[in-house]
Parts: sequence; structure tokens; C-alpha cells
Amino acid sequence: MSLDDTEKNSSEKMVRRKKDRAAEIADTFEWLITAFILAFVFRAFVMEAFRIPTGSMADTLRGAHFRLRCRQCGYKYEYGFIPDRFGFADDSIPGPRSGTLRSFDSRCSSCGNYQAVGGNMPVANGDRILVLKCIYQFFSPKRWDVIVFKNPPEPEINYIKRLIGLPGEAVQIIDGDIYINGQISRKPPKVQNELWMPVYDNDYQPVDRFLTSFNHHKWDQPFKNGSSSNWEVGKDSPTLFHLDSPADQINTMEYDTSIGNDFRATYAYDEVGDYSGMPYGSDLMVRFYCNASDPEGSIGISLSKYETTYRAKIYFSGLFELTKQEKGREPVELKGMSIGAPRMNKHTLVKFANVDHQLIFQFGNEKFTYDLGRGLEDAGRIRKDIQPRLEILGSGKLTLSHVAVFRDIHYTSPQYANGPKGRRAIDKPFTLGEDEYFVLGDNSPNSADSRLWRREGLANKGLSPYRVGVVPRDYLVGKALFVYWPSGFRPFPQFPIRIIPNIGQMRFIYGGSNEKL
Repeated sequence: MSLDDTEKNSSEKMVRRKKDRAAEIADTFEWLITAFILAFVFRAFVMEAFRIPTGSMADTLRGAHFRLRCRQCGYKYEYGFIPDRFGFADDSIPGPRSGTLRSFDSRCSSCGNYQAVGGNMPVANGDRILVLKCIYQFFSPKRWDVIVFKNPPEPEINYIKRLIGLPGEAVQIIDGDIYINGQISRKPPKVQNELWMPVYDNDYQPVDRFLTSFNHHKWDQPFKNGSSSNWEVGKDSPTLFHLDSPADQINTMEYDTSIGNDFRATYAYDEVGDYSGMPYGSDLMVRFYCNASDPEGSIGISLSKYETTYRAKIYFSGLFELTKQEKGREPVELKGMSIGAPRMNKHTLVKFANVDHQLIFQFGNEKFTYDLGRGLEDAGRIRKDIQPRLEILGSGKLTLSHVAVFRDIHYTSPQYANGPKGRRAIDKPFTLGEDEYFVLGDNSPNSADSRLWRREGLANKGLSPYRVGVVPRDYLVGKALFVYWPSGFRPFPQFPIRIIPNIGQMRFIYGGSNEKL
């Protein structure tokens, strides 16, 4: 091969390499442009990330907040950061070098201890969530979905709330519950589990009997023995309840709200100034684990609502009994049935809930449900001035652990909301028209929602404004699906970005019920 041929071949190879490199670069740009277009289409039509700016859906979804641990009992809870209250511009939070913040009182969800929040405490960012945007193009929204929508009076702003009322329905809020067309609406189980709010957790014991600032007494164990009761609290551990009595002697412990947290519709996330004026929540749940060694003994829970007391009891010989007792009357059996005799000397989960006009009792894997009816007074004549009562009942030899009390979410009427008063009394039915929806925030006392909007919704030119208090179907953006980035952690205090993920708080956002009323 001649020198000229060698040079010619070398030149051709260099040209081919340049062409191949140019083709690779072109392919890369084409791939990047395609990926960008697909990402844009995915974001616009399929799924988009949003940041929760406020605490109107707390504790389900949190805006910027303080992470707190009670200095007395160690219970963890969150307190909302509202920028203007702390001297910051709207939708902003202080960085790690912002200095001292103004202090406010908060109250522990479990023991009731008041403590200051602010000062040099860091502020956690709001939850970041994924929203499925295309779903409502093909499927109708379901009650209890957590939805993102354009705020009708200000469509340039996205809101997030829980969907309560559907087109054509008459919506009411009565004593904290949702009524649709005159019938109580029950929450799906996964939604209900998310919405139970702690009142007391016996696993978190204060280090001393502190003087509470709200009723000026020293904290003490709120479960108190009834007369001639043999329950012992703290014999081996302050977190355990013990009973050693004859199998035919019923012993009672009552939760004393003058000592522990009461059942008002308060939120540890909110400021404490309005606590004393909040209404009572009347739907409660008690939970504990029971270790029984006497096969002739029993364990039970008593819950009252208005002027009626419901008692659920398991006899270890193999019998379940559910009764109700109205004020001034004898007890009436609602349900009684034989069950398999429980295993002795085993820690067994026990729960009893009175929620949405249902009584739900669980013992281990056994669950018993009794429907009180969906009508307005099927659970008794509504008495908003009567606080519910709860007792633990037992006989034989028992040890109880992990004792806790919860209340159901209580949707407040407008007069209990912070800020502007509602334009309508929700105790009266509010009927939705075609393609109209009714929404509420889970943090009911601190949520601007369908109860409180005071302006008509803006519509496109030539169309009539949307009614005050409704979300039109045109303004639905999507369904909240998953908290993919709860506020993370800084690797060290002065680091500007929270780059360490809070994996334990990543969670699905539950909702949706096909129930027809």
C-alpha cells in the first residue's frame, strides 16, 4: 500500500469518527429533548409534586412546623409555623442562621404539659407530595379523597383539602360529624385510622407532677379507681395497670378529664389560646394490651356519648357482651355471642371505639361491630354540653399495657374556626349542584375551606361566577397520593439544605369511598 493510500485511509477514518461523534451528540440532544418533553407531559398531565404551604390539613399533611418533644413525658408532636405570627413574610421560613424567634405556648397531646415553642428552635419544611393529575379526567372524585384544586376566588393558587360533599348532595356538619342527605357519613377504615387524635398515652409518663397552667393542679395519673376497685397503677412499672380480684367482682377505672387532657376538639398543631372554647368531641377510642391469667375473669371498656353509656366486655370463658344504658334506665343488651375461649397469659390487643354511630370492639383477631343507625339522633339526643366518659372494666387477674385514649376528628362549625366567621350555619343543609363539590381541612379550627369562603369563584369570561363555598369540577387538579419527601434533616445545624430524608414519615395519603347515601 502506498503512502498516499495510507494517508487517504487515515483521513477517511478521522472523518468517520467526527461524523460518529456528531451523531452521538445529536442522539444525546435528541434523547434529552425527548426526556424533557416526556417529563413535561408527565408533569402536566399525569403526576406533579407539590409542597404543603400551611397546616390546614394537619396532622394528615403538615406545612412548615416545629418538631417538638414534651419536656415532661417525651411525647412527640408538631406545632405549626405561621410566618406572619413569627414576623416573616408569607410562605417563607427562617434559615439556620435566622436567630431567635418569638416564643408561643404549645400543649402536649398526651400529658397536657404547656411549653414554649420558638426561640432558637429550627423550623421544618412542609411535606412534599405527589399528586395524580389525570385521574379525575376519567373517574369521578370519591368522598374522603384528599384533593388539590384551584382556589375558586383565586384560581392562580392551588389548595389542598379533603373532599366531603359530591354533586347533588345536601351536606351538614353536626356535632363534628358529616351528614349527607340527613344520614351520617362514615369514614373508610384507613382514613379513620389516620384521623384518630391522641388524648392520652400511658407509655409516656411525666418526669414529675408538674403544675399545669390551664387548670392549676399538679399532673397525676388520670385513670382513677372507682369505689371498692382493686386496680393498681404503677405497682411494677408506671406504665402498667394490674388487677387481682375475684372473677365475679367487676372493678372499674375512670379517665378523669380534670387531671388529663379533656376531649375538646383541640389540636397540638395550633395555638392554645382558643382551647377552652372548643366543643367536645364525643367519638372516642380506647386501646390497650391485656394479659389475663384467670380463665373465669373478664375485660371490658365503657364509653358514653351524650346521655347513653355503651359497654363492651369479653368473658374469658368464651362470651362477648355489648350493652347500652340510657340515663335513668336499666342496661339493654345489644349483642351477645359465644366465641372461642381466649388463650391465657398472652398479650392481646383490646380496642373499643364509638365512632360515626358505630360501636367497634376488637379483642385479638376478633372484631365485633354494631350499627347504631345513620339518622341524626340514632345515637341519642345530641347534647353538646356533655363531655363523654370512659372506663376500663375488669375482673380476675389482669395486666394492662400500652393504654391509650384517642378522639375522632371533629369538624367544627364556622363559629369555632380561627379567622373570618362562616357565611352560613352548616347545621342547616347546604345542597350542591351539578359539578359542585364541598371540601374541608382536617385541621378544622384552622382551615379556610367551604365553610368560610366569602367570595364567589371566578369563571372564564362569559360564564357566571361559581357559587360561594363550592369547588367546581373545572377547578379540580388531582388526587393527593403520596408524601415522598417529609421535611428532612440537616447533617449539621448550620447546613443550609435538609438533604437527609425522613424515611419513616414517607406515607400514602388515604381517601376514597364509594358508599352511597
